[in-house]
Amino acid sequence: MRANVYFTREITPEKVVELYRALGVELPKVAVLSAVENVTEKMPSTVSAAEIAKRGIPGCVVSGPLALDGAISMESVKHKGIHDPVAGQADILLVPFIEIGNVLYKSITYIAGKTMASTICGASCPVIITSRADTPDSKYYSILLAVLRCLKA
Repeated sequence: MRANVYFTREITPEKVVELYRALGVELPKVAVLSAVENVTEKMPSTVSAAEIAKRGIPGCVVSGPLALDGAISMESVKHKGIHDPVAGQADILLVPFIEIGNVLYKSITYIAGKTMASTICGASCPVIITSRADTPDSKYYSILLAVLRCLKA
């Protein structure tokens, strides 16, 4: 299971790390996504990703910027010659904008045919986000995820 989280200066991924620990992943690997692995001023998301990776997130391994293929595919990692502890095996994917997270979520659902679950991490009470078009299973798993988060809090 991979989490998709968008990053801004106001949103912190620490709550997502707590959720992963509740799921039994002791040291989550976090990929801060962008379109490429090199930092370039021409793509501000690469600069932000590098800043987040440098700052780190307590209790996990963070790398960025990583392109999606470099974050989740060992074949791509080998082909590109990426030497990174998160590359090819990310548990958590941080995306630079909520729109990208939404497209990634729906791509996984509709193109890959996988069932997704979603919840907001960091709210003071359980918040579940579902799409009107989500399947009953997706809605059910989202509820379970939010409940698990509360039980482990």
